[in-house]
Amino acid sequence: MSDRLSRRSVLATASAVAAVSVAGCLGGDSTEEWAHPGTLSATAHQYNSPNCDCCDVYEQYLDDHLDGSLSASVPEEIGAVKADLGVPGDLQSCHTVEIGPYFVEGHVPVETIATLLDDAPDIAGIALPGMPAGSPGMGGEKEGTWTVYAVGADGGVEPFVQL
Repeated sequence: MSDRLSRRSVLATASAVAAVSVAGCLGGDSTEEWAHPGTLSATAHQYNSPNCDCCDVYEQYLDDHLDGSLSASVPEEIGAVKADLGVPGDLQSCHTVEIGPYFVEGHVPVETIATLLDDAPDIAGIALPGMPAGSPGMGGEKEGTWTVYAVGADGGVEPFVQL
């Protein structure tokens, strides 16, 4: 199997991310209920989907909890960035953060990122798939239990934490 991505797969991933971004960004945000008392001693970079307001809200939420710098960009082919970082297609959301040696995909609460950085597991990153209502940066009320997944360097996926 080739390590190179086909143009078709990159475009399909980008289209899916764009559709999820537009659908999920309708509404307000919910960062207040996810406030975390501490700060993350880390530097991060957030890759945002174009024209996605919730990416901006999540970026501000993350920046408020960082004791380091946060930079952001809107890549031309965000699907290719996600693929390069090892984010599985079925776990993708509207934005991806690189923090320390990890990727953080989607609207993951800072408390969960703090656990990731403190525990320092041997994984590529974590993901909260989709754009669940009530998550940091998303409008609406949280319903049910969410699973944040750990993604291994080999692409294996297993639950990291339930919220």
